[in-house]
Amino acid sequence: MIELLLAVLFLSPILGSLPVAFAWLLEPKRDWSRRLPILAVLGLFVSFLCTLYILFNFGELNLEEVHKFSFDWLPGFNISFTFIFDYLSRIMGVLTALIAFLIGVYGLEYMKHDYRLGWYWFFFNLFTASMLLVVYSDNLLMLLIGWEGLGLASWALIGHWFRDDDELSFVGIVGRKIAGLNYFWSPSLGAWRAISTIRVGDMPMFFAIAAIFFLVRNLNISEIPWSELAEKIGAAGIFLILLAFLLGPFTKSAQLPFSEWLMTAMTGPTTVSALLHSATMVAAGTYIFMRLTWYMKPWTIHSVGIEVLYVLVLFLGLISALYGASVALGCRERKVLLAASTMSSLGLMFATASAGFWVGQIAILVAFWYLVTHAFAKATLFLVAGHLIHETHDRFCVGGRELAKHLKLAFAATIIATLCLSGIPPLTAYWVKSAMDGIMHSLEHEFGFIPLSLLVLTSAVYSAFLAKFLSLNFLKGEYHVKSHGGGRLMGIAYTAMGSMLLLLLFVYLYFPEFLEFVAEGFLPSSLAVGLVVLLTYLLTLSKPTLESPIGKALGDRLYLAFLNDYVVSKIGWSLARLVDYANKAIDIFCHKAVPKAFEMSSKGIRRVQSGSIELYLRISVAVLLVLLTVAIALGVIM
Repeated sequence: MIELLLAVLFLSPILGSLPVAFAWLLEPKRDWSRRLPILAVLGLFVSFLCTLYILFNFGELNLEEVHKFSFDWLPGFNISFTFIFDYLSRIMGVLTALIAFLIGVYGLEYMKHDYRLGWYWFFFNLFTASMLLVVYSDNLLMLLIGWEGLGLASWALIGHWFRDDDELSFVGIVGRKIAGLNYFWSPSLGAWRAISTIRVGDMPMFFAIAAIFFLVRNLNISEIPWSELAEKIGAAGIFLILLAFLLGPFTKSAQLPFSEWLMTAMTGPTTVSALLHSATMVAAGTYIFMRLTWYMKPWTIHSVGIEVLYVLVLFLGLISALYGASVALGCRERKVLLAASTMSSLGLMFATASAGFWVGQIAILVAFWYLVTHAFAKATLFLVAGHLIHETHDRFCVGGRELAKHLKLAFAATIIATLCLSGIPPLTAYWVKSAMDGIMHSLEHEFGFIPLSLLVLTSAVYSAFLAKFLSLNFLKGEYHVKSHGGGRLMGIAYTAMGSMLLLLLFVYLYFPEFLEFVAEGFLPSSLAVGLVVLLTYLLTLSKPTLESPIGKALGDRLYLAFLNDYVVSKIGWSLARLVDYANKAIDIFCHKAVPKAFEMSSKGIRRVQSGSIELYLRISVAVLLVLLTVAIALGVIM
């Protein structure tokens, strides 16, 4: 039974996409080929039903309930296909499958006129299946298979419009240059930047997994004896292994300094951006860190190496969060603005989960439920952004009241998503962010008020850019293009997604396991932060643009994109030159120096082999004299 369930869970999205892929290869221009994507969406729906079955049919949903299923893979090496159904994976699986299904419904209309639907639907569904494998995998090697599937599918989807023939799919102002370098990015370049950046973190992650297996002979996250491992290899050893492992999640989740690929990844279709930023890919990095911390229980391990690592993650997350929110405040491109805000949210998830080292499991729960809240809100906003781009034929924030009247569902969904995500009391994210405030406040003894101050500042800036998105697109923006009309399926999809945010509010206020979240929300300090957030939201609604050098610099992402392209390319060309010099040296040594040496030695030997006894005697006497001279010089002969 469980084998069939898992097979259907992972294979139904892929099998559902295959008819579209094969039909598109054979008859891409026939109308009947364009009707087949419904099969791909059906495959996503079947997978969603499987995740619901897992959620409700494997015991109670509590923090202690864990079900594991193992199937032999490499028994000689103690490696098996191990799937885990626990609190985190059961909820995350439903979140992933539901959002993928709703975005799939949206994509039926959004992508219906696309020029390579077979490619799109195959990799979209592979993206979802790979994420589900990451979610339910307990074995690190099996998880790595899903992890690499995410990387491959992201490259294929970010560069989906590989022809680079439509400026709507670009990022940046086309034609703009800074110091001779292009400051705009096409789909093909965006895909290359994504896969090349992610590889920077994937390789050390792979070696870290290999090191863990070598040291403990076990790759199941829930079974690795982290305390024994830390004691065995010491503080420096455990720090290096965990840092190498976390470089994978850091790059996947676009934390500093690996953030730029996420912005230029907006060259892909909006459906891809929505899935990428809500429940897959970037969420995979934070989810893996939460799973690792959940079973490592660092609050029970006395290791300086682990503590230093969690301090690093805490401040890297908070700084990345503030940077991402600030950049979003300055951006004018719809999807790039939302991408920067995703980076900010991911930073908050990392920082909050890392606080578990000091405050325990509650920090992971807060980070996880913020992930859930963010996923629905960000998917809603991305789908609205795609609809706006479709309607206005402009990827920059343009709109106004006329557009709000025409796209009432989009306007309403944007209001719900921005209010529920900003942390304004008493709406959805307020309760989670209040719990975050409490966690950062509890770190006062270790770090003073620095973590809490960074969090509050980020929250204020975060609410401001959400208000900016609403204002520029529906209230105060400049709207010059008349609407195309249509978009019913798109409207249904993001309305359903926005409705989930209101359902989450009910969940937080009704279910007893969230009592601690709710209690934090009623504290005067949390209410004060909520009022600050509300104030910045309202102020930005009335004045949504930063017309200043600071605003322009933030919109240009503080020119980190330029530094990324300049420095990386310089390093790349320097390495290429070194390799070229090394190749030339090898060529000279192997093809010229060595043959020349053999040639000269052979000529010398031929001269000696003349057959003259007198020559041989002279050589023998000369050699003997040289040996006597060396012996006298060394004191062997006095």
